[in-house]
Amino acid sequence: MNKSLWVLLDDRRGSVGQAKGIIKALENKIDVVEKQIVYTPLGSLPNWIRGKTLIGVNIRESDNLNPPYPDLVLSTSRRTVPVARFIRQKSKEKTKIIQLMYPSEGVGLKDMALVIVPAHERAFKRVGKNIFVITGAPTRIFDNVLLQERAKWVEIFAHLPRPLTAVIIGGGIKNKPWPLENAEALADKLKKIHDKTGGSFLVTSSRRTGIKAEQIIMDKLKGIPMYTYLWGEKKENPIMGFYACADRIVVTADSVSMCSEACGCHVPVLLFQGQNWLTSKHKRFASSLVEKGYAQDIDAANALDFCPAGVLNPANEIAEQILKICQS
Repeated sequence: MNKSLWVLLDDRRGSVGQAKGIIKALENKIDVVEKQIVYTPLGSLPNWIRGKTLIGVNIRESDNLNPPYPDLVLSTSRRTVPVARFIRQKSKEKTKIIQLMYPSEGVGLKDMALVIVPAHERAFKRVGKNIFVITGAPTRIFDNVLLQERAKWVEIFAHLPRPLTAVIIGGGIKNKPWPLENAEALADKLKKIHDKTGGSFLVTSSRRTGIKAEQIIMDKLKGIPMYTYLWGEKKENPIMGFYACADRIVVTADSVSMCSEACGCHVPVLLFQGQNWLTSKHKRFASSLVEKGYAQDIDAANALDFCPAGVLNPANEIAEQILKICQS
């Protein structure tokens, strides 16, 4: 009989996306039940106050947390830590806690069987046997998923000259607009890539890109064959098709998730870091991808000759650790 795992999901979209990747990696190996957690205003209280209680949880709107309790519980954000600790306490400490991200101020750390922390965060103060450090973030990218998406999208992109270069554009960080000079610089680098390799672009932007930055890029790339999915377009999001069909991926380094997804696709990945934009955390992350051979900087002399040294898949690494805990 498989072990049971409750996954605590809240309103943090990024954390939910990472959890979905871990769930996919555990498919058919553990019986997973997703539990949606909804907060009251008290959910913003520090975890050292909320402790091992359901303070701050809207019991009526949240999913049932009654027994029988699971073998394991995955806490997907810092705010779900008290809920996970509550479940462990109610199970008479039989339920093992898996924590995604280092808990705020280390509260509850001793209660956790496994704490998953990204190396670039540097938020964790202690390194112990329950700390598991990963590069990047768990994502939805898996080989079987890419095969399915390729079958779906390959004909749609068939009219475009190859090679296909996917361009994944983020933008502003922490509510600060993306500097327009970076949009111009990215477009200029893309034009140089096209001048050397030919082919087509698969371009997508995000809410954080900004209309002006987006327009600068599209104006500069005018005349180059491409398929676009720009922020706000009313059609099916082709991002998974981009990942599945691209021969190369160019991605802005402002999103750990986007970069992690790109580095899981078995194709060369070029990082655009720009100027006066990325935080030290983002720079550390980009440097780690280059150092480990998952990606190359778009400005590197040998950028177009780059071949990845491996495929990044933190979700599989995390799943392996969880399965080890199941066996302990």
